[in-house]
Amino acid sequence: MRQRVITAIVALIIFIPIILLGGVWIDIAGIALGIVAISEILVMKKKLLVSTEAFISYFGVATLIMPESWLDFLPVHISQEFFFFVFVLLMLLLTVLSRNLFSFDDAGVLTLGMLYIGTGFHYFIVARSISLVVLLYALFIVWSTDSGAYIFGRMLGRHKLAPRISPNKTWEGSISGTILATVICTLFIAFYPIFGYSTLELFFVTVVLSIAGQFGDLIESALKRYYGVKDSGKILPGHGGILDRFDSLLFVLPILHLIGIV
Repeated sequence: MRQRVITAIVALIIFIPIILLGGVWIDIAGIALGIVAISEILVMKKKLLVSTEAFISYFGVATLIMPESWLDFLPVHISQEFFFFVFVLLMLLLTVLSRNLFSFDDAGVLTLGMLYIGTGFHYFIVARSISLVVLLYALFIVWSTDSGAYIFGRMLGRHKLAPRISPNKTWEGSISGTILATVICTLFIAFYPIFGYSTLELFFVTVVLSIAGQFGDLIESALKRYYGVKDSGKILPGHGGILDRFDSLLFVLPILHLIGIV
């Protein structure tokens, strides 16, 4: 517990100024987080972090995360998505050049990982570019859901939510987490409204995003269980890896975009 608290304090000391400053700082942070996250998938796949497939993954995920303005030097007919697809083609080409030591299955996992991580962290920087309030709203949904699920799940939890994937999660904790997130975020929006959306509308949006964030958590748990690891990484002592900390947010932010807020 002491290690978890120390890590959380240090992370917040670094993270909060970056969020407040925004701009290029949040862009760089998003790209760095994405590269670390894809490296965690490489480790789970037992791939070297200094290898051809690793560097293709790093550049591919960075291409998806970076602001579109960073690619203004490209011809107008080449979009950010097509530029990313170039790295997918390189990944597929590697299956031939490696004589199938790097397989199509390997390429598929890393491509899906780049899409999942890259899209999520792209909307992380987009949310901050819209406003600090929008990004904080997303973060508060995730943090309060996780906190409520953990605290009330330990107190009241009786019925397992997904025992084969994450045996410690319960229905009681899940529902309590959503209730806590809805209360906290509704109060937050009442004081710091998001332009174009009423408090009532965001009340229902919060419920949906809280549930979606929990699915993001469960999906990452399923990934870890498949590869037989407890944590996605060790970069955050006591907390695991970047995917362990941002799995819910990687689902919440794209859905915020789908709704039209981001």
